[in-house]
Parts: sequence; structure tokens; C-alpha cells
Amino acid sequence: MVESLVTGEENAFSDSERAAVYRAIAERRDVRRGFIDRPLPDELLNRLLAAAHSAPSVGLMQPSRFIVIRNPAVREAVHDIFKKASAKAAERYADDQKERYLSLKLQGILEAPQNLCIVCDTNNERGRGLGRHSMPETAAYSTVCGVQNLWLAARAEGIGVGWVSILDPVRLREVLHIPEHILPVAYLCIGYVDKFAPIPDLEFFGWERRVPPETAVCHDFYSEDNKS
Repeated sequence: MVESLVTGEENAFSDSERAAVYRAIAERRDVRRGFIDRPLPDELLNRLLAAAHSAPSVGLMQPSRFIVIRNPAVREAVHDIFKKASAKAAERYADDQKERYLSLKLQGILEAPQNLCIVCDTNNERGRGLGRHSMPETAAYSTVCGVQNLWLAARAEGIGVGWVSILDPVRLREVLHIPEHILPVAYLCIGYVDKFAPIPDLEFFGWERRVPPETAVCHDFYSEDNKS
């Protein structure tokens, strides 16, 4: 009897399933506008949180924690933090670049029906420290993987997600009652949207352009030669 040759390809998804995965990756957008005033059903929100919680994590520590924010007063307080941080960031730019920065839509804190702050419990004892002795920052990396999981799952569900990084973390801790050993990683605006942009906003409005992947790939050793 001739044994069948194992190639590894038998583990792949079907063509249509693979296409859906790559489509979600290609069409994921940082959404800041066009949110619809309709909260996500709890069942759908829980699916997205489960996707984030299923992300790879160092030592299987699963350090991510999720703060779902719908209270208008809390969102107003976070929006105020954004406004002050954004005004400070604008001071770094001059002339046309400053005007362009000020014209950008960089958050949807009040427009989105719910916000989500994803934090990392860096003191979590799960995993018994495996993988963190030499690189303790991998705990935060694990939470970032969770953010990406949620983002891609949201795109597949037709849900917009926008990451707000222009925030003072000290003030954010105060508003959301986040203790010192818990690391704020991502503040997200989440909701149904009227459409998804064909290209990222920052590219559309001329702030920056995408570069092809070959400019980021080296072989065997790091090299600056292919950067642009």
C-alpha cells in the first residue's frame, strides 16, 4: 500500500475562506467618522471580545482586560483628554503641516455609540512568567495581538473600529479608574458605520502614503538598504 504524501496543504482553508481572511486584512480601516447611532447587540460585542481574548499570548497568560464605555459623561471626559493632547501635539508641527494636522479627523469618541479601552494586566500570574523573564514587554505585545484580532473580526462583521492614541495616559487612568499595575494599551471607538473607505484616511488626505511590503523585508540580517 502506498502511503499518501503529506504536503501540509491539506491544513489550509478553502479558497473562499482564505479570500475572506485576506479581504478582512486588506479592508480593515481606522474608522473615525460615519458612525451610526446604534449600539452593538450584546451578542455581537461579546463575539468581538471573545476574538480579542483568543489572541496569542505569551505563556498563555491572557493579560487583556476590556472596559466597555457607553456612559456619555465618561466619553465626554475622555474626549476632553483628547482635545488637550491633540492641541499639544499640534504644537510639534508648523505651517502647512500644522494646518493639515488640525484638519484631520482623529477620533470618534462621542460619535461612536460605544468606546472600548483595552488594558493589560502586566502582573498577571497566569503562565507562570513563561516567555517574560527576558522580555517582560511581551505581556503588552499579547494585548496588542488581541486588539488586532478584534479589529479584523469587527471588519468581517461590518463594524468600524478607530484607535485613539492621542490621549494622556495619566489622565485616562484617572477617568477610567485604572490602577498603576494595569497598562492602558488601546482606546477604541466601535460601532456600525455608513461605509468603509477604499483607502486609509491618512493616505486619502495626504498625510502619509503606504509603501510596498518589499521595502520592509530583509534576509538573514537587518539592512537599511530597502527602506523608503
